[in-house]
Amino acid sequence: MEIDAPKQPEIESKQIRDEELFKAAEWGDSSLFASLSPQQLANSLKFRNEDGRSLLHVAASFGHSQIVKLLSSGDDAMTVINSKDDEGWAPLHSAASIGNAELVELLLARGADVNAKNNGGRTALHYAASKGWLEIAQLLLTHGAKINITDKVGCTPLHRAASVGKLEICEFLIEEGAEIDATDKMGQTALMHSVICDDKQVAFLLIRHGADVDVEDKEGYTVLGRATAEFRPTLIDAAKAMIEAEG
Repeated sequence: MEIDAPKQPEIESKQIRDEELFKAAEWGDSSLFASLSPQQLANSLKFRNEDGRSLLHVAASFGHSQIVKLLSSGDDAMTVINSKDDEGWAPLHSAASIGNAELVELLLARGADVNAKNNGGRTALHYAASKGWLEIAQLLLTHGAKINITDKVGCTPLHRAASVGKLEICEFLIEEGAEIDATDKMGQTALMHSVICDDKQVAFLLIRHGADVDVEDKEGYTVLGRATAEFRPTLIDAAKAMIEAEG
């Protein structure tokens, strides 16, 4: 009696293969991807894990540039370059967040949307700013990143950099045209963020570049009102020095 070949083992084999590929993308095993045929590589772009992440997402988030090169080499890669996971992250968000300039450049060359936003409204530049990745920020701006783009709470990349004390990035963004007195949805400026975080260096940098110390947020507080009692006198001195220099 002739028996048809069972279908179930093929399904199980495919599932194992998917899992193997995701592990390889995480661990950086590029040899597994190099062994795939062009058709298998194209098919693998459709795979998603439990977080809605593609193999390209995973490889990018762990900084495995060789795997990203392999996955993004074919024409079919355009369908996944700007795909987003369950939190709205595209591979470019991950590459920028970990500070991998090679990956950022590669993804941009492959057609990544430099101003793509995740579910929080943040772009790759927001993450480069908050992590202090100067080279990444330079790359993104060269490829058309919007310097004053806002996230869901109204924060620009300058807000993000100021709120975590990234002095060098703050200076770079200002020099590149960041709006120094842009306000978020709470009505707070980058200077207010730096003062709330008690970061004197960033606060003084912003004041030297003309940040408004008199602006009020939506709760009616000024920059001085948000400052601690210890911080306030030095802020006043810095503002006075700025006024005198302008005069």
